[in-house]
Amino acid sequence: MKVFEKIVDLQNALFEERKAGRKVGLVPTMGALHEGHASLVRRSVEDNDVTVVSVFVNPTQFNDKNDLKNYPRTLKADCRLLEECGADYVFAPGVEEMYPTPDTRHFEYPLVSTVMEGAHRPGHFNGVCQVVSRLFYIVRPDRAYFGEKDWQQIAVIKAMVAHLKIGVEIVECPIVREQDGLAKSSRNTLLAPDERAIAPNIYKALSESLEYAKTHTLKETHDKVVADINAVSGLEVEYFAIVDGNTLQDINEWEDSPYVVGCITVYCGKTPIRLIDHIKYKDVKG
Repeated sequence: MKVFEKIVDLQNALFEERKAGRKVGLVPTMGALHEGHASLVRRSVEDNDVTVVSVFVNPTQFNDKNDLKNYPRTLKADCRLLEECGADYVFAPGVEEMYPTPDTRHFEYPLVSTVMEGAHRPGHFNGVCQVVSRLFYIVRPDRAYFGEKDWQQIAVIKAMVAHLKIGVEIVECPIVREQDGLAKSSRNTLLAPDERAIAPNIYKALSESLEYAKTHTLKETHDKVVADINAVSGLEVEYFAIVDGNTLQDINEWEDSPYVVGCITVYCGKTPIRLIDHIKYKDVKG
């Protein structure tokens, strides 16, 4: 496995791979890798001849400077994990390499980029599109792999790919959870032991709501999830949206869509750490 910091060095290596007719998979990450990331890398290794993993904490997608400052950075450990997973190339650029000049491009894809995370984190998805589009132009992958934990992000990236007419297949990979149900996330490493102990209550409330939803209205289900999580000292729901899984727009009744997803963001602890998750109530995709 080779590690590159410079765009030109990675592109030279990939030129030779393509010249030999090899297919390239890309796994974009911000580092602090865990089993969720590892599952994406293994899938790419299985699907492609060459797998590139980017490790870059992208400043343009943070609207909170402290969040950016505190985001975990563990490149040496990340590289050990990636080598074990069979990755071929790691691209770990500095900020100046990725952004030699400020990126002034503006991406907005109503309706998918302006609701939920888009509404609560202004500029976040614009930054995601800036960095992911740059990575696509640099690597020119045949396939790119994203985890379903960042479920809304996948919808935004698909919209961007269609808009920019980038010839890449977006591969969605299942969410990976800890044994107690907590969605694996790089942010979990920031949780103090007492915070880590209460965090699984997020998925507990979501999963219990699946049965509850069978005999209750959408609003009743929404309110129960929020109440159950807020009843746990140290947890506070920022938002819980039950939406059409294709349009990401709010719905009022279960019958309004065959594809219904509940998306939640919860503040955990005194710091606090912002955790996201989702649950699928109905899964007939359009």
